[in-house]
Amino acid sequence: MLGYVTRRILIMIPTLLAISAITFVIIQLPPGDYLTSMVNEMQSRGESMDQGRLAMLRETYGLDRPMIEQYALWLAGMLRGDFGYSFEYNMPVSDVVGDRLVLTVVISVATIIFIWGVSFPIGIYSATHQYSLGDYTLTLLGFLGLAVPNFLLALVLLYLANVWFGTSIGGLMDPRFLGQPWSVPKAMSVLEHMWIPVMVIGTAGTAAMIRRLRANLLDELHKPYVVTARAKGLPPGRALWKYPLRVALNPFISDIGNLLPQIVSGAAVVSVVMSLPTTGPMLLQALRSQDMYLAGSFLMFLAVLTVVGVFLSDLALAALDPRIRLGGGSRR
Repeated sequence: MLGYVTRRILIMIPTLLAISAITFVIIQLPPGDYLTSMVNEMQSRGESMDQGRLAMLRETYGLDRPMIEQYALWLAGMLRGDFGYSFEYNMPVSDVVGDRLVLTVVISVATIIFIWGVSFPIGIYSATHQYSLGDYTLTLLGFLGLAVPNFLLALVLLYLANVWFGTSIGGLMDPRFLGQPWSVPKAMSVLEHMWIPVMVIGTAGTAAMIRRLRANLLDELHKPYVVTARAKGLPPGRALWKYPLRVALNPFISDIGNLLPQIVSGAAVVSVVMSLPTTGPMLLQALRSQDMYLAGSFLMFLAVLTVVGVFLSDLALAALDPRIRLGGGSRR
């Protein structure tokens, strides 16, 4: 086990290095840079910038250096915990992200809990009550969850929350708490507003997981070992929880590596619609303005989530299913 963990950690290092190089190249592919975008925007307003000042800014930000040198400086900075300087916000990336990253993590964790907490009991009920009225009803709700666009559901829930509960529209807290230090009333305001984005972001994932769990569990419940267990008098509950459900959960455990980055990146549109102070809108703006260090830091954050998530899912799969051996090969 220790040898496997060590090998996987050693593999993560070149993987993240390759991802960082590809990310930096992709961000640099559009012609120009942040200063070029800024000059074009000024010209569209009828303004201009002195060429001497423009050259000074390029030298200050290191934009006059070759791309390989810019990448080396960015990579060396990340290894020291310095993620670069945001051109648009005129401050270090770590200071720009700040509370946005914390709120993004909170929403993502709450969304994962919502998805798993809702989909598991519904998926198990649908599989064990196949073709019943409840199964048909939950299947219909699942298809609706997959079909309704997230941004449309966000607008509907924002309206209902404002009309029924008096919750302020948009944002993750009441406007009077913006810019204020954290306190119990501010935390309660975040909880009051957070259920809307959690439901919106988690609806599609919940509907998809219900369908997959139902299909996987139905497939296991019709296998000979389950039929034999029931024929020998094993109680229905034990016949369900002992083996079929554990095997049916394998695809969900293996998807942990994809679930975290999908939630963080997939919430970008919802965050724009609901004016959420998360990393999604900031990432979109950073890509549009070619703020390469800010955009690159976000993309590397998603890459780290993916790599670490896949590693944790492999460990969880080995613990869940005794047929899976981390070492591989055959045991004599």
